[in-house]
Amino acid sequence: MCGRTACSLAADNLRRACAYRDRRGQHRQPEWVRGERYQPSYNKGPQSSGPVLLSRRHLHQDADSSERVLMDMRWGLVPSWFKQDNPSKLQFNTSNCRSDTMLSKSSYKGALLKGKRCVVLADGFYEWQQQSGGKQPYFIYFPQTKDAMDKETEGDEEWKGWRLLTMAGIFDCWEPPAGGETLYTYTIITVDASKDMSFIHHRQVSAGKGVAGMPAILDGDEAIRKWLDFAEVPTQEAVKLIQPTKNIVFHPVSTFVNNVRNNTPECVAPIEPGAKKEVKATPSNKVMLGWLKSSQEGSPQKKENDLPKWTSEFIHSPSPKKTSADVLQQWLGKQGQPAAKKRKA
Repeated sequence: MCGRTACSLAADNLRRACAYRDRRGQHRQPEWVRGERYQPSYNKGPQSSGPVLLSRRHLHQDADSSERVLMDMRWGLVPSWFKQDNPSKLQFNTSNCRSDTMLSKSSYKGALLKGKRCVVLADGFYEWQQQSGGKQPYFIYFPQTKDAMDKETEGDEEWKGWRLLTMAGIFDCWEPPAGGETLYTYTIITVDASKDMSFIHHRQVSAGKGVAGMPAILDGDEAIRKWLDFAEVPTQEAVKLIQPTKNIVFHPVSTFVNNVRNNTPECVAPIEPGAKKEVKATPSNKVMLGWLKSSQEGSPQKKENDLPKWTSEFIHSPSPKKTSADVLQQWLGKQGQPAAKKRKA
């Protein structure tokens, strides 16, 4: 599952970090829609708002579906068919959507088959490991280059800062029955956790408890393009992207993050819980430390030597058992769903 994220980039830098090439090969940056609502945070929980990417065609029916926009949406999907006057009255949790049931549950099926696919953006996300002394939180993110946040780039220069984690999501639009502003909300799709990451979840696959999960991460611009371009890439093709990934790293962080009201770089700072031997510094350490030093201009920061160091853990191949994507493909085969070419939201 994914219950907490961090997204600390300022609005303009977030836009630059999401640069892409459109269908004509032109280098572009997505435009903000209601960008003034976006608030950076090191500790975002469900019911808060967060940045997502989506195709411009969802907002303008004559737009090129390969063009992208940035939008701040509330985390926790409210289906368009929900009839009560207050979205908080929704009786079930929709912050995460299991990939093996998203085409059978009415909360997600309609939006997904209408092409309402989005990419949820974050520095990384948090997971908690159950231990004898309590729960140990971990911060999980893409491996970073040594140049990430080494210096601030300006203007239209290529973004060389923190590589954002890009998670597959579904969004929907809810209109209050009595009238009023449309509410845009999203859910993060989850898949079976890869074998090496399952130790964090510590959850048993028995007694109907299901399996440990992780967000469906889209690794690279081609995967992002296919997921977002609903007019050119039909659902049955897009769901092939919903797989566990091995290209992530993680480190333990302080239980300071447990309180969602705590919103400082300390939430993502690495710690060394119960270490019995020295942990050597790695290039990844220096990237994180540099990022922490520069991510909140004007706020008090710890000196590099005061921050603990850690060893990044790499996630390897997924479990060989039947995956969530296999279940999705089987379902789509039975449905015989037509292509979503030029589908309108």
